[in-house]
Amino acid sequence: MLQYIAVEYPLFAATGALYAAAMALYAAAWKSTKKVVAQAGTALMLAALVLNLGVFIARWHEAGRAPLKSLFESLVFFALCIAVVYAFFEWIYKTRAFGVPATLLALGCLAYGIVRWDAEIVKLPPALQSPWFVPHVMVYFVGYAAVAIAFALAAIQLLAPRVPAVQRLLTMKAGSIMTGEPLDIEKMSYELVRFGFVLLTIGLLVGSVWAKSAWGDFWVWDPKENCSLVTWLVYGGYLHLRRVRGWRGENGAWLLIVGFAVVMFTYLGMHVLP
Repeated sequence: MLQYIAVEYPLFAATGALYAAAMALYAAAWKSTKKVVAQAGTALMLAALVLNLGVFIARWHEAGRAPLKSLFESLVFFALCIAVVYAFFEWIYKTRAFGVPATLLALGCLAYGIVRWDAEIVKLPPALQSPWFVPHVMVYFVGYAAVAIAFALAAIQLLAPRVPAVQRLLTMKAGSIMTGEPLDIEKMSYELVRFGFVLLTIGLLVGSVWAKSAWGDFWVWDPKENCSLVTWLVYGGYLHLRRVRGWRGENGAWLLIVGFAVVMFTYLGMHVLP
């Protein structure tokens, strides 16, 4: 299978290889005192992002439509969104300390695309042939990418007291990799969720308008809509509890874990329902 993909989909294979190489360099930067190692990790991650975008554009040209229908297409786009959101995250917070989980998430999307391979181009059903389809899906996936990185930070926060190697990430300053300012992982998670929540809200509203034009009602209570609403409520609850109740530490981190589990069920687990 891997040999077939390398031959038939070389751009896809190269994208995965670059994400893996970037992850290795980011991991090496945790121990290396040489800034060039971390800089090389960023360079390879950006190169992977560009190739990932190339895969998406090439698929769009080949299919003659936005490549967001099949699981393979959506996973390629999800990996791209994670890379883009992480690139801005790294630029804003001036730290490369979390490059490993970010590239691991993007690489995991491509790896799952290989496991559940369905790269055959299919036509859109009539319900998806709507001008609302592309903005709805794109907005949602960028929001999913933001909460995915917040999930990774929450996992690091929970593992840190139990795993000394992870604890170092919470005690290091960004200067050991970039700027010298202390890392505030809870603040980073909170800002990511705030950004993601805005996009999830827009996605719900766009989806409602789409449902009205396609089925005559803003909300038809199908399982996908219901799970999307649960996702929105979980992250809304997190923002509310953190602001009003002052939830910090493990409570907030666990809520982010639960929220991302709901996201993954909404995205990948709907087929298990009757």
